Amino acid sequence: MAALAVTACGDGAPAFHATDISGTTEWGRDFALPDAKGQVRTLAEFRGKAVVLFFGYTQCPDVCPTTLAAMAAVMKQLDSDAARLQVVFVTLDPERDTPPLIAEYMPRFHPGFLGLRGDKAATEAAAKEFKVFYTKQAAGAGGGYTLDHTAGSYVFDPQGRLRLYVRHGAPAADIAADLKLLLEGQ
Repeated sequence: MAALAVTACGDGAPAFHATDISGTTEWGRDFALPDAKGQVRTLAEFRGKAVVLFFGYTQCPDVCPTTLAAMAAVMKQLDSDAARLQVVFVTLDPERDTPPLIAEYMPRFHPGFLGLRGDKAATEAAAKEFKVFYTKQAAGAGGGYTLDHTAGSYVFDPQGRLRLYVRHGAPAADIAADLKLLLEGQ
């Protein structure tokens, strides 16, 4: 009886591990960026699938490869539901991340992961749309650089609505559990 009373008082919203940003309508609406083959991709083409969107760069020493490796682990945990998830990586470094490099980089983590690369203006527009911060930081005397950048991922439900913000370092099991809720129609 006590459990029933607690359930009746709840608002019925799913308990996500990630930050629930459902209802966001002023930003994070869409992207239109070319893949490694030059085909412009948008969020609409993935309707029916959950989408995890992550901004980074291929020469990132830590955050980007660990995020993509975690997403590969999520794919394994989702098992047959993995076919209903699309992971999308948007480079913030179009200067160095050429289409051939992105085409080689993404399958290192999972064959179904999609890498997108716009020119400088398109990259800036996509980053602005998703409130992604990034800036170059000089690295050494040889003119090299790294990028400081927003480290979280955005999750869209199968209807194309922005629902979750996943912080960097979130356990794969938590991400998989949240995705299962979204795939079940929550």
